[in-house]
Amino acid sequence: MKLDICTASRGRPREFDVDDALAAALRIFWSKGYEGASLADLTEAMGITKPSLYAAFGNKEQLFCKALDLYEREKLAYTRNALEAPTVREVAERFMRGAIAAQCSECEPRGCLGVISSVACGAEAETIREEVIRRRASSRQAIVDRFERGKKDGDLPAETDVDALTSYLLAVLQGMAVQAGAGAKREDLDRVVDMTLAMWPGA
Repeated sequence: MKLDICTASRGRPREFDVDDALAAALRIFWSKGYEGASLADLTEAMGITKPSLYAAFGNKEQLFCKALDLYEREKLAYTRNALEAPTVREVAERFMRGAIAAQCSECEPRGCLGVISSVACGAEAETIREEVIRRRASSRQAIVDRFERGKKDGDLPAETDVDALTSYLLAVLQGMAVQAGAGAKREDLDRVVDMTLAMWPGA
């Protein structure tokens, strides 16, 4: 989608592609985190001026939320596929393998945008941290619901603590994201998945 913003010195509108600009902003947030991404970094990557950014996307916080929407829609699409897996074990595997594929992509920053942003510690990032936590809680509930269904179907042992199992899976996913951001090799992360699945209840 293209948008005309009046930024040219002679008063003529400058046209830019909003989707391309948002994708560029996402890469900056992903690589530097919310606090680390300055407006200068963002406008340079997006190829627009500050007035154009404000007019098209709102402030930095609003821009980040739009970038997070794009991240979830495109980079986390594997999570929706994972929840549709026929068994709980396959749900877990699809989550972990999908996360590795997303976090270790050669054409994108490494690690998880949610993890990068949720560990930001400045006052400026408080609202962003809360938003990331809210979204994570929603995703967590979707996994709990899927695991509960699996337990009722006999896919998990009757004594399984579904809430604890969900926390365990998310802890593994978060740990892999941190390791990926620190440069872990894909084969090392694959071994983490293999070990997790070997210990999975009912496997």
